[in-house]
Amino acid sequence: MNRQAQAVVLLLLGGAVLRASLTDLHLRYVKAGLQPFLVASGLLLLAAAAMTLWYELRPDAEGDDHDDHDGHGHHEPRVGWLLMLPVVGLLLVAPPALGSYAAGQAGTVLPSQETSDYPPLPAGDPVRTTVLDYASRALFDRGRSIGDRRVQLTGFVATGPDGQPILARMILSCCAADGRPVKLGLSGDVPTGLADDTWIEVTGRYTDRIGRDPVNDAEVPYLEVESWRPVPTPKQQYE
Repeated sequence: MNRQAQAVVLLLLGGAVLRASLTDLHLRYVKAGLQPFLVASGLLLLAAAAMTLWYELRPDAEGDDHDDHDGHGHHEPRVGWLLMLPVVGLLLVAPPALGSYAAGQAGTVLPSQETSDYPPLPAGDPVRTTVLDYASRALFDRGRSIGDRRVQLTGFVATGPDGQPILARMILSCCAADGRPVKLGLSGDVPTGLADDTWIEVTGRYTDRIGRDPVNDAEVPYLEVESWRPVPTPKQQYE
């Protein structure tokens, strides 16, 4: 791969990164707060590609090349063309966000802790909260800060170890590479007839029922479902 080909690869890669970072596509791979860094990275790649092309295509470039190589051709490793794979992936076959398959392969992330100090839930009936917040209150506070309040959560459907549907949401520390699931068991009006990765909104109340995640033997809290409905996939799929 000569320098001109390398510049083209950089140009395409920078364009792919910039395209992803300026659309919702980047939310499949990184946290929303990293968008400015992605934009900067894309611009730097484009600038590097432009400078390389300018250097190679300037009028005296042919003379410099003759002086540098003394008439002998050098063949760079062909493995360099593998850099095109992420470009093709981003431009043509963008992988989806982490979902039920990833949730089934990893254990729920909630760590154990001995003390808790959760503020009261905000006003509203039902009160909207996250899967992570409900799971934390249900396990570490044993539902005291929830009481008899109705809560409303949004997540995707996954198949639990007993074959019954569970509600899950992936959380990120930085990017999809460190994504881990938070899982909730469902009792009461359990959703039926839904495929894995279907996004739903569930309304229910706290229950003290606890299950176990077979992947890492961690506790999995339950939600007593009163009602549910399918919803469109959210723009921000990670918590």
